[in-house]
Amino acid sequence: MTRLHFASALLPSGWANDVQVVITAGAIAEVTPGTAPAAGDERHGIALPGLASLHSHAFQRGMAGLAELRGDSTDTFWTWRETMYRFALTMTPDDVAAVATLLYVEMLEQGFTRVGEFHYLHHDRDGSHYADLGEMAARIAQAAEASSIGLTLLPSFYAHGSFGGAAPHDGQRRFICTVDQFAELMAASHKAIAALPDANIGIAPHSLRAVTPAELAAIIPLADGGPVHIHAAEQVKEVEDCLAWSGRRPVQWLLEHAPIDRRWCLIHAIHTTNEEVSAFARTGAVAGLCPITEASLGDGIFPAREFVGAGGAFGIGTDSNVLVGIADELRQLEYGQRLRHRERNVLSGGAGRSTGRTLFDHALAGGAQALAQATVGLAPGARADIVTLDTAHPSLAGRARDAVIDGWIFAAGSGAIDCVWAGGQKVVEGGRHRLRQAARERFNASVRRLVA
Repeated sequence: MTRLHFASALLPSGWANDVQVVITAGAIAEVTPGTAPAAGDERHGIALPGLASLHSHAFQRGMAGLAELRGDSTDTFWTWRETMYRFALTMTPDDVAAVATLLYVEMLEQGFTRVGEFHYLHHDRDGSHYADLGEMAARIAQAAEASSIGLTLLPSFYAHGSFGGAAPHDGQRRFICTVDQFAELMAASHKAIAALPDANIGIAPHSLRAVTPAELAAIIPLADGGPVHIHAAEQVKEVEDCLAWSGRRPVQWLLEHAPIDRRWCLIHAIHTTNEEVSAFARTGAVAGLCPITEASLGDGIFPAREFVGAGGAFGIGTDSNVLVGIADELRQLEYGQRLRHRERNVLSGGAGRSTGRTLFDHALAGGAQALAQATVGLAPGARADIVTLDTAHPSLAGRARDAVIDGWIFAAGSGAIDCVWAGGQKVVEGGRHRLRQAARERFNASVRRLVA
């Protein structure tokens, strides 16, 4: 049993002072506000629940910063993708484990305590299958176990190079499965996470580019009631190609032909009409927003004000992992809306409301829903995922309650995190994960070889 005491903590009911939290077997057993610290309590200032990065491609952390050299033609997502393919084709299972471990360490240092790993690097470098189809999934599970981050594994089904069942190109050879092979992969992935505390699994049809309607219908039952994530409407070209194939835009097609409900998460969904935004919000599905990656790739800006106004739910993901941070993602989300609408505090939710708090609350609830976490936050029964802020940080000095979150997101950035508990384990102290140095050394050894 671990007992913590916080001068101030954000509970599901709102801010509370003098909060004692008791942790047993990795979960929160008791939360008692308005109580003085007892002997043996570990004392801290400000506590928040950890958030989920609901969308991650871990292996891409290894190529962060390597696609910033302009080519002969206009640089877009599609030219970046070729760099990503070349990097992906070089990685061994040990490389994937090394890169994912450092990434998850960095996520925890930034306050992410669960990750939705949209995992599509399945096969060997020549495209042949490993003897164990779950080899790469097991490496992701190893990284999650080493770092202590909560894992929602989302094996991705990828069968085609473009809409209408087009043949994949050679750069995609490590991703490709038939429906039968994907069923085997799902079984192997279940085994890979079986011993991992608090891990769960869903499926991720990669995109309408990569699956046919018949394949999509065939694999959805493999989720077995778990989450279903899919990329949709990230790029204008994707929308144009989908229209040429089906006469429908990607989100429109999904709303008309797929059983979209609260289990689903549509990643990006940037290029949507007003009608699509309203219909999407009504399904109860989550918009998986990745503002840093969307800006990095020149994707565009999600219509967040309209979506939230229609009652839509969203969470945040780190996607390409070019930069990892809760504050970075939420700040970029709001700043994108400010640029789009030429206003301030666009997503605050109303007069007198804190923008940072509103963003945080949305990300907490949407991330939990997208990764099938029934109980979340600083509440009995939830996994003990707790983040404390450094009250000595200049951008938090003299602030309390929602003003602390505003200071963190819009002024302090990553330097405000002090300690993090993940599944009841104190894994970050003084802003440093206990595995940081070892994880960096292993990561650096792999990446130096990969980029040589």
